[in-house]
Amino acid sequence: MSVSPKYIFVTGGVTSSLGKGIVSASLGMLLKARGYRVTIQKLDPYINVDPGTLNPYEHGECYVTEDGAETDLDLGHYERFLNSPTSKDNNVTTGKIYQTVINKERRGDFLGKTVQIIPHITNEIKRRIKILGKTGNFDIIIIEIGGTVGDIESLPYIETVRQLRWELGYQNSIVIHLTLIPYLASSGELKTKPSQHSVRQLMENGVQANFLVCRTEHHINKDIRAKLALFCNMDINHVIESLDLPTIYEVPIYLHKQNFDSLVLNELGLPSEKEPDLEKWNDFLSRYKQPKNQVEIALVGKYVSLQDSYKSIVEALIHAGANTETKVNIRWIYSGDVTPENVSDLLSGVKGVIIAPGFGDRAIEGKTIACYYARTHKIPLFGICLGMQIAVIEFARNVLGLKNADSVEFNSQTPYPVICLMEEQKGVTDKGGTMRLGLWACNLKKGSALEEIYQSENITERHRHRYEFNSEYLSEYEKNGLEAVGTNPDTGLVEIIQLNDHPFYVGVQYHPEYKSTVASPHPLFIAFINASLQYQLNKTKNARKI
Repeated sequence: MSVSPKYIFVTGGVTSSLGKGIVSASLGMLLKARGYRVTIQKLDPYINVDPGTLNPYEHGECYVTEDGAETDLDLGHYERFLNSPTSKDNNVTTGKIYQTVINKERRGDFLGKTVQIIPHITNEIKRRIKILGKTGNFDIIIIEIGGTVGDIESLPYIETVRQLRWELGYQNSIVIHLTLIPYLASSGELKTKPSQHSVRQLMENGVQANFLVCRTEHHINKDIRAKLALFCNMDINHVIESLDLPTIYEVPIYLHKQNFDSLVLNELGLPSEKEPDLEKWNDFLSRYKQPKNQVEIALVGKYVSLQDSYKSIVEALIHAGANTETKVNIRWIYSGDVTPENVSDLLSGVKGVIIAPGFGDRAIEGKTIACYYARTHKIPLFGICLGMQIAVIEFARNVLGLKNADSVEFNSQTPYPVICLMEEQKGVTDKGGTMRLGLWACNLKKGSALEEIYQSENITERHRHRYEFNSEYLSEYEKNGLEAVGTNPDTGLVEIIQLNDHPFYVGVQYHPEYKSTVASPHPLFIAFINASLQYQLNKTKNARKI
């Protein structure tokens, strides 16, 4: 094993959204399966300090780490593939870089010198990159650089790579460039010119790629590989094909078949004789691709037109589905479309309902109506964060008789604030990074279904919220069958609600989807899928009787 970590820089060209995060996560998984200690860091070129204040339509899901950092959704991929947590140090933005440098300038740390991109901004980027090498005890650190080569905002990061490669020694780092090989249907040709120009632009900035990973819809033949190798200054074996695949979880296996992980280790001067242990990964793929059951789940949310807004939930359903050998089909329902008149049509035939997380009062009533329908028709329901709060509001209005019950987030004048602002949030004015974030403890009610699901009385889960269940109403809820089966041991905050006399009606204040990985599917999602399968089975039996 290496004493100092080796670095792998992953850049992109031609177009964005080619899958740098998936390639980075796949390579990281393969290297970890060979016994190396691996982590992945994302460098994001935008000037926002973090994605916490970004609309999901802008940037997709905001992922939350155990230590409470609001980060890019690619960190979710890293954790799901590597089965190990990331931290605030695994996501760096231009906003963080400039904020730190400007704060230093204000304190006088630069002793009156003119503050410039080089060396001050690039030095801060280097410092952030090296933090994981100093504190994480890793053999290999993969650095994914967001955006594409040629973007103005990415230039400081590319320059930092140039400097770091010289400082670290070229044998201690490599560059992997991900690019697109477009297919022209009219001529039936794969075109290499955009990739050539992208690599040339990278070289003009002083960085030579060691590997070219080519995203493509069609297989790349030997002649195309040879052409790319010639014009991009690399060995033909270093031109790697990244074909469009049915699932992202096939990518590591596809790359391994091309000896990508072995070639990377050889280039870094690390032993590559030990083959990766892929038995569990292949077992997961087999169960995922050859399910014995199918079930349709409705996901009711505000941002369903951009499915990346709920990326971790979707992946958690895939993990739980593979665990139960079930293909989970998601019916995406925009909550703004749900009305009392059409809810039965919109939810017709589904075997489970997820009420998705979110913020703000837009399209809230549709979620409330969906909760009512699932509760009264005994359809398994899983409310996550805001989804739990919606279930609480619906129950207050329709069971407790508190007709104008609401959350103070939506109606500050409600006479029945069953969801209220957390005490520590009342003086908060800034929006970024100020919610209840990260890992918090939860004690489960002894003998409850949740304790059985988790196989533990004490758990920890990741949070991202400002509002909470108003415990002043708790006794009234519990008298009517909606129990608090999970609470925070220090604050008494209600973390989990469960409805009695229902096949599965659970709301959680936290985000269980953040902890689900390929190797460790989340038990709540497994329980939800099992409950939905049982509901489906019961419906089928009843239909046969009729």
